[in-house]
Amino acid sequence: MKFASWNVNGLRARLKEDFMPAFKQLNADIFAVQEIKMQSGEAILDLDGYKQFWNYGERKGYSGTAIFSRIEPKNFSYGIGVEEFDSEGRVITLELENFFFVNVYVPNSHNLEWLERRMAWEDYFRDFLTDLDKKKPVIVCGDFNVAHNPIDLKNPASNHHSAGFSDEERGKFSELLNSGFVDIFRQRNPTLTGAYTWWSYLRKARLTNAGWRIDYFLISERLSEKISDATIENQIFGSDHCPITLKTYPL
Repeated sequence: MKFASWNVNGLRARLKEDFMPAFKQLNADIFAVQEIKMQSGEAILDLDGYKQFWNYGERKGYSGTAIFSRIEPKNFSYGIGVEEFDSEGRVITLELENFFFVNVYVPNSHNLEWLERRMAWEDYFRDFLTDLDKKKPVIVCGDFNVAHNPIDLKNPASNHHSAGFSDEERGKFSELLNSGFVDIFRQRNPTLTGAYTWWSYLRKARLTNAGWRIDYFLISERLSEKISDATIENQIFGSDHCPITLKTYPL
């Protein structure tokens, strides 16, 4: 089974040129997108063979997620049960036969001005995932808006106290992993440098690979032996993020 995740930074913009070629190239069984920045009815996608799940943010042009799945889920839900965040369309969960699949767009702490709000989110979301994990294994993907360790960004020293690389955000990510989840790309590539998923539009950052790895597939620990590959698709352009993929043996 193949999964893909991509923060598209505005799906309407990507649909003009970049999205469908990437969608077809990646050929995923389940394709998750974040930061769609759309409202209901603003775009109709003709994706033959895929069920579509959309979670729009109430605020126009902000946040939002979607999942396109070849597999009919047993059930699906939107949000984590906390209205402050659920109104922003940040989470979609599909319940499949043997696992849960969760797509997430984690709130940005915006120059740490929203750090307290981000910390609250982290606790709510970790509780949400661990509750799911008690029922069956979890695959969660998306834009987590944090580079976990210095290896996960080009310039860790100068960004030490920046949003996305603060001690507080990194600590919460560690707490999530310690609650029973695996950053599968880093587990498979423990010393690989230069592996990034987001680049600023400024200063030709993508051209020089001055990036951050802030997009992840996390899996329940007991799924580790079921993973055949985890990749960063940095040859695909369009957004300021690139897609990431996960391949599994039968689940």
